[in-house]
Amino acid sequence: MNRSRRVLLKRAGLLLAGAGLARCGAYTMLPGGGVEAVPDVDAGVTDTDAGLLSWAIGGTAAMLAKTSYPDPFTAQSTACAATCEMTLGPCYAASPEREDISEAYPGIPLRFALRLLDTDCNPLTNTRVDIWHCATTGLYSGDDASDFCTSGDADARAHRFFRGTQSTDAEGKVYFDTCFPGWYSGRSVHVHYRVVIGTDEYLVSQLFFPEDVVADIFATVEGYASRGQPDTTFATDNVLGGVDGSPWVMEVQRMTDGAMLASKTVFVRRALTDAVCSVGQGGGMGPPPGIP
Repeated sequence: MNRSRRVLLKRAGLLLAGAGLARCGAYTMLPGGGVEAVPDVDAGVTDTDAGLLSWAIGGTAAMLAKTSYPDPFTAQSTACAATCEMTLGPCYAASPEREDISEAYPGIPLRFALRLLDTDCNPLTNTRVDIWHCATTGLYSGDDASDFCTSGDADARAHRFFRGTQSTDAEGKVYFDTCFPGWYSGRSVHVHYRVVIGTDEYLVSQLFFPEDVVADIFATVEGYASRGQPDTTFATDNVLGGVDGSPWVMEVQRMTDGAMLASKTVFVRRALTDAVCSVGQGGGMGPPPGIP
């Protein structure tokens, strides 16, 4: 590899690191000056020379290529059985209406995408969706949340991070900008959501991330690895109760800027009188969350 190419790669690595990217793998230069992650196959290129690329860690501010993220909902749904509900849990609290729910807290930037269809496969438009999840520390936010969920932490109680509400668009889609959650004892890494039509609650459930992705993040990514691996899998999660968790696992993609795009189509009953299955029982919490 010639010196000029080596210098360009090094500069690319420094620029990406400055944008809050966790380091992992090499880069190649693209036409027009961009960079692309590639396997590190040139033994003459060191980590220092090439930089490393993996997940971004700069929070939602690191979503530098958001306008080019793909639509994760191109597939048509033909089997639209109602999504099973899961417990609301004790950590639900008031949620501001907003797309970016991170309040500038750090973590892997996460573009969280839901598509709501009814059981006839029609999009649910102008339908309210609340989401909430814990921070990388395992703490929930809000002064109206139980101390059981915030551990009484003053910063967590003073903020409303990782909570938000929005309404679906004409295609039943809604997007939130947030950060990949942390973990707390007794639970797999998850996101809560609640679907409200008018003033009526039609669905409360939770979504999970692929376990191999979770394991890799907590082994390698700054801000996550220091906490170690989650102590709970799908098999031992106290909400899933040992059932197969795959129906509630999101599709996950890594974007060119290091952000995660996680998506799921959920199916909502057409009437409150329609039957809906339920998964798990109890409050869905282990011991109070927080850094061990």
